[in-house]
Amino acid sequence: MPLALLALAIGAFGIGTTEFVIMGLLPEVAAGYGVSIPTAGLLVTGYALGVVLGAPVMTVLGTRVPRKRMLMLLMALFVAGNVLSALAPAFGVMLAGRVVASLAHGAFFGIGAVVAAGLVAPERKAGAIAMMFTGLTVANVVGVPLGTLVGQHLGWRVTFLVVAALGVLGLLGIARLVPELPRPEGVRVRHELAAFRNVQVLLAMAMTVLGFGGVFAAITYITPMLTNVAGFADTSVTWLLVLFGLGMVAGNLVGGRFADRALMPMLYVSLGSLAVVLAAFTLTAHSKAGAAVTVALIGALGFATVPPLQKRVLDQASGAPTLASAVNIGAFNLGNALAAWLGGLVISAGLGWTAPNWVGAALAASALVLALVSGALERRTDRRAAAGSRVVAAAAPSAAPAPAAVHH
Repeated sequence: MPLALLALAIGAFGIGTTEFVIMGLLPEVAAGYGVSIPTAGLLVTGYALGVVLGAPVMTVLGTRVPRKRMLMLLMALFVAGNVLSALAPAFGVMLAGRVVASLAHGAFFGIGAVVAAGLVAPERKAGAIAMMFTGLTVANVVGVPLGTLVGQHLGWRVTFLVVAALGVLGLLGIARLVPELPRPEGVRVRHELAAFRNVQVLLAMAMTVLGFGGVFAAITYITPMLTNVAGFADTSVTWLLVLFGLGMVAGNLVGGRFADRALMPMLYVSLGSLAVVLAAFTLTAHSKAGAAVTVALIGALGFATVPPLQKRVLDQASGAPTLASAVNIGAFNLGNALAAWLGGLVISAGLGWTAPNWVGAALAASALVLALVSGALERRTDRRAAAGSRVVAAAAPSAAPAPAAVHH
């Protein structure tokens, strides 16, 4: 794999850290600004909405900019947002800083996925995308726990300054290691928008919303589930989330490896298994050992879908993939928000702390149905193309016979 992927992974590590570390620092931030924890939770919601909206907007603005330069500009925006968050004198200013940082998120992963895929041979594209996303998964294993620890002992402002420093490191890495990539000739916004007329692109994005949403239906409420149902102490939750992160790393790498060999079968297996494991979590959540194993499996199966889904979008929008790739990143966050809301509804309805697992299983199963529909449509299209080729071949005039030799 090219060394340039390391620079992209470092940027992804910083983005992944800033996205999730706030969840562990909400009490400190709330106390620092004198607001309630639910109000501080707007820092999570604001970031997610910024990703959903920023992905298409920033990508469209960058259509006339070479991809390397655009990646550098996005990392600079990310650094500015985190510095603003660290130095914010009031809660509203910090919320603005979170939104500024989030605007870089979707476009960075979207454009970065296109760049990563373009750095390797066609049969290694999913592996290259997975390598970049490894930075995001490792952030949940290393960056988030360390960032939480730093914030609890040195202050949450220090955490965001450290994240900003990671962004600077990623920016320098991209400047040094990523090759100059000229903007594709003839690609305009209307070409990028044309990808959304492809039903396969829309199906892949719907699979992204539902499939990864299934993961977040359970993980959003993992703390009360593990403490109130499984019986873990509050101090154990951090390490259980590290276990979830390790599962994400493993699933991401396996998903990238097998998606290059058999993309759709990889999606069928990972989405189907995810639905089964989420449903089983309603039972395993009552056992400490069972809960720990299931948390790791949810991380692994959930992220095993990421490289194949991202590659699916790139393949189906091959003529102008940048905007579709970025919007698909926004689809992950849309799924997160949808699943968290649905999970909260079933808990509020008095169905118990494990009820979100059923929501997650239903979402993952729905994504599997869409994957099967997508695969069936693709096979039908391939059969029609093959039949058309045979008809054309049969209608082609046969070669004229060679003229008879003339003897004198």
